[in-house]
Amino acid sequence: MISRDRDAAGRARNDRPRDRLGRPLPPGSAGVARIPDDLELTPQQTLAFAQQLLDDGLAFNAHEVLEAAWKNGPVAERMLWQGLAQYAVGLTHIQRGNTKGATTLLLRARERLGAYPANAQQHEVDRDGLIAYAGQLLDAIERGTALTDERLRPRLRRTTD
Repeated sequence: MISRDRDAAGRARNDRPRDRLGRPLPPGSAGVARIPDDLELTPQQTLAFAQQLLDDGLAFNAHEVLEAAWKNGPVAERMLWQGLAQYAVGLTHIQRGNTKGATTLLLRARERLGAYPANAQQHEVDRDGLIAYAGQLLDAIERGTALTDERLRPRLRRTTD
């Protein structure tokens, strides 16, 4: 029987280090710091941390931060956080060159964010801007346009300027 890494609750956990795109590296390799599964931040802290990770080109890590908010946050906000986490995974797939995965996740993210009521927008998330930008990314993927890291840094929150 294969032995698997487990967390304190006995759930399977892969403790192998990961590269900046979230891909597992050989045991003992230097990798990017992992985001704890039980990360608990305020919504404002979550968005700020995820934005910083996106700005640093670490969409996979931003996904982990947003996923923690999705899994640990209020039920009423889960669709919002799930959509944001899926958005970051879509960006990760673009970074990895997986256009099929990117398309699937960006479409899911757009659907989740679009289904989240506009009048219930929380935490100044730029729901409409993110939906529109996902559309631009999807169009670029369909046209075969190369997407640079600079284009993979969407703003999660509305700006006031």
